Amino acid sequence: MAAETSETAAAAPPASVTAAPVIPTTHWTEPQPDDEDEEEEFVDDGDSALGDDAASTTASLSASILEYRTIHGRTYHSLQGTAEHWTPNDDAHLESMDCVHHCLTLLLDNKLFLAPISDGAIRVLDIGCGTGIWAIDFADAHPEAEVIGTDVSPSQPEWVPPNLKFEIEDCTQAWTYPPDSFDFVHLRYLFGSISDWDALYAEAFKACKPGGWVEAVDPSVNLRSDDGSVREGTALYDWGRLFNEASTKYGRSMSMVDDGAISKSFKKAGFVEIRSRTFKLPATPWPQDQKLQQLGAFSRLAMEQDLDGYAMYLFTNALGWSEQQVTVFLARVRKEMRDLRIQPYFLIEVVYGRKPEH
Repeated sequence: MAAETSETAAAAPPASVTAAPVIPTTHWTEPQPDDEDEEEEFVDDGDSALGDDAASTTASLSASILEYRTIHGRTYHSLQGTAEHWTPNDDAHLESMDCVHHCLTLLLDNKLFLAPISDGAIRVLDIGCGTGIWAIDFADAHPEAEVIGTDVSPSQPEWVPPNLKFEIEDCTQAWTYPPDSFDFVHLRYLFGSISDWDALYAEAFKACKPGGWVEAVDPSVNLRSDDGSVREGTALYDWGRLFNEASTKYGRSMSMVDDGAISKSFKKAGFVEIRSRTFKLPATPWPQDQKLQQLGAFSRLAMEQDLDGYAMYLFTNALGWSEQQVTVFLARVRKEMRDLRIQPYFLIEVVYGRKPEH
């Protein structure tokens, strides 16, 4: 089983996470001594159909939604409402998202969720469904359930289980679903996309039926190590700090796990029986344990599949970096991710709570 750090609340970030400021941008654009002169001795392992119900109050799929923005040669969702997602919606990034899904499923011991939801003919809502892969897997595993996946981009497949449909919906606006509509609301990896987390979980509370459950899954973007190998002066050390700095400037936090904010928002929304479980996810295949090593391999694959897509938009728009500066920094990240002497991991938090009966 994946290493689990807590069953009630996310662990406070260790001193190594906050001990030093972010390295200046110029550090990553200047030649590094070990890049030119030092011959490093490190271990390199080489290695749905869109809902078309005319009665739906959800925003219809129109031509404007398909007018993607092109930035730095990558496509991003059209600017509808207040949606402002920071990752691309092209094939390269969608493949990375599918890798993340596989990695998280393994992390949870091949479970799609942890909340003790009811069996049978339940209604399920997946918010920010991305490629739709979680909703597809859930619908396949629960053919008696009715499943709806929502996202700001129509990037889901056309061929899906008959009990699943996808809709275009901006979860940062007031949700269009009637109160008490769903037995289970699932939200995953919305970090960096939400300006008001309390409002988001208040909408989830309203849409959930009394006695139903809501579950949220998000990571800390800070890379940690228990042996001190992710240390000041490395790109992996700065990785999360740069994302937190950029998202703060953008007004869309990525520090919910580090701040313990998810459970607080759940409580404020009115949920009861709130549970929080925090897992260590290796970022590379450095562990000796076979399962953790496999998790690390998939985690690294997900990142390397589209490092540019994760960093380019925020680093250039929020931090003011040039494309060249981002490219140089990411080259260093890739190099360190191939050095198995460095033992980085992310914290992944799963929070779920029940809406009380009337």
